[in-house]
Amino acid sequence: MTINQTQDQIIADFEGVDDWMDRYAMIIDLGNELPPIDERFKTPEHLIEGCQSRVWLNAELKDGIIYFTADSDAIIVKGIIALLIDVLNGHAPAEVADADLYFIDRIGLSENLSPTRSNGLLAMVRQMKMYAVAFRAIEQNSETAGQSNDNP
Repeated sequence: MTINQTQDQIIADFEGVDDWMDRYAMIIDLGNELPPIDERFKTPEHLIEGCQSRVWLNAELKDGIIYFTADSDAIIVKGIIALLIDVLNGHAPAEVADADLYFIDRIGLSENLSPTRSNGLLAMVRQMKMYAVAFRAIEQNSETAGQSNDNP
């Protein structure tokens, strides 16, 4: 599925739930389903700056595709990062870097979070996109290096 198809599916899933306590329960369930992050990534280098809770995020590039893993010590935040991973995982760096994450506003997430949680959400999105930008630069550099090696 494309990033936008996944976002549209999330929007559809949330549209049938009007009560925000039920929506929070859905988000928490997503966090509980999040595969565990490898303990070696629970380090200060993998903590996201700007989150009130501790959120560890790792990204790996395999065959031109980004794979994210994450964890948090707060159940609602773990659910939020699970949502972001659901949308952005398994896509090329350019797709992730350029993604318009419209589902956040469409499901009412940003308006129903505390200001500190909203700042944390922005920090998570920013960090995921920074990984994508870095991976895209690495890919472009390796392509450029390959081209210069073809013409001695």
